Amino acid sequence: MYTWIWRVLPGGLPGKLVGSLVLLAGVSALLLFIVFPWVEPMLPFNDITVE
Repeated sequence: MYTWIWRVLPGGLPGKLVGSLVLLAGVSALLLFIVFPWVEPMLPFNDITVE
């Protein structure tokens, strides 16, 4: 998969490095702002009870 992404990205080495960084930043932002807040209520880590 990673080799396919590397081959599909345009430009030489500098263009591919910049494209890779942009893809990494986009995936990180998607996870941080959309996926993790959506999944967080379903996780059992907030169900702490002390009796």
